[in-house]
Amino acid sequence: MANLKIGVIGIPGKWSTEVLADAVEKKTGFRLVIDMADVSLDLENNTLVAGGNNLCELDGLMVKKISAVYSPTTLDRLELLRVAEQAGVRVFSPALSMLRLIDRLSCTVTLRNAGIPMPDTRVTEDIAVAMQTVRDFGSAVFKPLYSTKARGMTIINAEQDPDELERSIRDFSANNQMMYIQRKINLPGRDLGMVFLAGNYLGTYARVPQGEAWNTTIHSGGRYAPHTPSDDVIELAHRAQAPFNMDFTTVDVAETDSGPIVFEVSAFGGFQGTKDGIGIDAAALYVDHALKELA
Repeated sequence: MANLKIGVIGIPGKWSTEVLADAVEKKTGFRLVIDMADVSLDLENNTLVAGGNNLCELDGLMVKKISAVYSPTTLDRLELLRVAEQAGVRVFSPALSMLRLIDRLSCTVTLRNAGIPMPDTRVTEDIAVAMQTVRDFGSAVFKPLYSTKARGMTIINAEQDPDELERSIRDFSANNQMMYIQRKINLPGRDLGMVFLAGNYLGTYARVPQGEAWNTTIHSGGRYAPHTPSDDVIELAHRAQAPFNMDFTTVDVAETDSGPIVFEVSAFGGFQGTKDGIGIDAAALYVDHALKELA
């Protein structure tokens, strides 16, 4: 194991990236943190180079973060990792699995095709359809197809006059041609991050909102707390993550009056919530899993 070379793809200096790199170094003696902004592909020579290191010559790559902000460029970065996979490098999680989760619409379609309960959702480029959707929902959350931690999400209510309603939707549409619209759910004071390693359930943490924030994300001031869900909720989260073949992921779930629903499955999973909410060192467990796979 000491001879294995596993690179960590993430954001240098960020806590979760460095914690994962620390865990890899502790187990293997090797440390390499890779910012995908520094990676260049040469298809003529079949090299994927960052800082003088050919990633195609590594044993494995563990992806903690592919970019600070999701965008179509994030998909391009993941495509580069398919070259390393073709060269025999094991990528954790597989590039195609992560690709299906970066785009919110791709994730949603996969979940619904698997029969997973989700908030009422409509997707359209038509302003008139979007306006009618807001009227039908009463209160709707407009979500960018590429975003994390609720960035760029906007709540639009049906109570405003028609001109103001149209203006609000056009403002969102200006940067989001394909509008992803969900019925706003009244959360019971929390939503859940349910953690899975290689398809096996590790535990659940709750995200609890603070102040007047409408969402529970830590980015908006929420905090982590321990939580023990029912067996039915665990089974739902297990079914939700199953189609994606992820090595490590978190399923976002809400327990509502009408039953549990799934918001999304994470492309990378959360180390901080697992540590603060469950008391589990997810980075160490993830590295153990990688070493077992590479063995």
